[in-house]
Amino acid sequence: MNLAKLVQKRSNWVAPYVLFLVMFVVLPLLLIAVYAFRNPAGNFTLQNFVKFFTQSEALNTFIYSIGIAIITTVLCILLGYPAAYILANAKLNRSKTMVMMFILPMWINVLMRSLATVALFDFLHLPLGEGALIFGLVYDFLPFMIYPIYNTIQKIEGSYIEAARDLGATNTQVFTHVIWPLSIPGIVSGIMMVFLPTISTFAISEILTLNNKRLFGSIIQDNMMMSDTMNYGAALSLIMLIIIAINSAVSGDDGNINEGGLI
Repeated sequence: MNLAKLVQKRSNWVAPYVLFLVMFVVLPLLLIAVYAFRNPAGNFTLQNFVKFFTQSEALNTFIYSIGIAIITTVLCILLGYPAAYILANAKLNRSKTMVMMFILPMWINVLMRSLATVALFDFLHLPLGEGALIFGLVYDFLPFMIYPIYNTIQKIEGSYIEAARDLGATNTQVFTHVIWPLSIPGIVSGIMMVFLPTISTFAISEILTLNNKRLFGSIIQDNMMMSDTMNYGAALSLIMLIIIAINSAVSGDDGNINEGGLI
């Protein structure tokens, strides 16, 4: 009887998810924060953060990673928005098929896709380096830009477009004054899903540049793998988490502003 009551009570079903959240999200984040403010001896210190801002290698790599992330994100928007717009306005069956074709590469492991890119460049006799890195990042993250924009455009009420046409708006005006403003939340989501992972990636850059070009994720990985620099790696990870949190907060506010900006 008691077991039946436990099963019927909906709040009890939340317990496994709360346990999972605590064990695999909250606890690791707390450990990163604790280790970030400690030295190898276990004493409190801010030296790990001072080291980041004073050591040229980590700071320059971080700035370089931001530049690569900006280029990748811009290219993904330029390629992804037209694709998402065409998919959202295509016939239903064709649209679903094309969306599936864009999503299918995401089912393949990122390392396998990177190795396939290396094979492609080798077949075309193209050198590996910064160009291959940008190509690989765009190839890997483009679906993450297309899908949120596609979902946003697809959900735009047709009555808005009809009202704009009834008021004499041209196709260009319909796009600039209706579709574009209402699709900005999807663009913001796409930017979040492309920009931040690009900064913190390490395997793609190591494979496509033969480890000659390093992103911020490589610096974090190198330090986290060694016990004497693990605290410094935790500090770098915390800096990355703070950037993610700030971007999430800003993008959430932008989504609300853009939705009301149409009026």
